[in-house]
Amino acid sequence: MRVVFDTNVYISAFVLPGSLSDEAYRRARLGDADRFTSVAILTELASKLRTKFDWSEPRIRTALKAISRTADVVKTTPHLSIARDATDDRILECAENVDANLIVTGDPHLLRMRRFGRAGIVRVSTFRRLLGPGSSPPD
Repeated sequence: MRVVFDTNVYISAFVLPGSLSDEAYRRARLGDADRFTSVAILTELASKLRTKFDWSEPRIRTALKAISRTADVVKTTPHLSIARDATDDRILECAENVDANLIVTGDPHLLRMRRFGRAGIVRVSTFRRLLGPGSSPPD
């Protein structure tokens, strides 16, 4: 299963330890799903962690490295303008680039789309159910 996590999933995973997003992120790190991200998604994540959560640069770098070690990072070219928010277009571009099966998000605008190309757009809870039972790795 080829999966793209929206920025909000990473934020919930890092800011809310023990959350459903944290569990989904940990399961994906175990290899339960092939995770893909893009430079644009990581850039947005760094910006949000810096501005909304006042994370330090070393802490942000650590988070980005953790993602990069277990996800394939692709460079996309901005070309879509179909979502309500340009940052949502970057998620869709990544999914398109890697021929993703799923986009995992909490964004209501993306969730209303339900599909983009071959990718279903689902909540973290749906993704978790698709993975089935399992255990998360220790920190």
